[in-house]
Amino acid sequence: MSSTDLIQQLLQAEKQAEEVVSAAKKSRLAKLRQAKEKAEEEIKEFRDKEEAKFQKEMGFKATTDPADALKESTKAEIAGVMKDFAAHKARTIEYIVGRVMDVQVTLTSTQIQALKTGVV
Repeated sequence: MSSTDLIQQLLQAEKQAEEVVSAAKKSRLAKLRQAKEKAEEEIKEFRDKEEAKFQKEMGFKATTDPADALKESTKAEIAGVMKDFAAHKARTIEYIVGRVMDVQVTLTSTQIQALKTGVV
């Protein structure tokens, strides 16, 4: 083999090496581009999901007025009190009337003693 053949072979090997390196770089860049696109897509999906959740929450809060919620809870509490009143009304009246009508007219021995001694 002559030196020119060896030089040609060396140049050809160098060219093949450059092609392999170039192909590897292209492949690496393609994979990086693909990974970047996938990451951007995932970020976009996450951002859209969070934005939708935020808008839903803000929409709910915007439609509900705290004063209306307070009015509703107050009405519910009043209804509960009225229900309790209706359930216990008869027993309460019976108890009060019974206490007013059944007054003891007798005096205890201590009261009699106090009246006799004039302490009262």
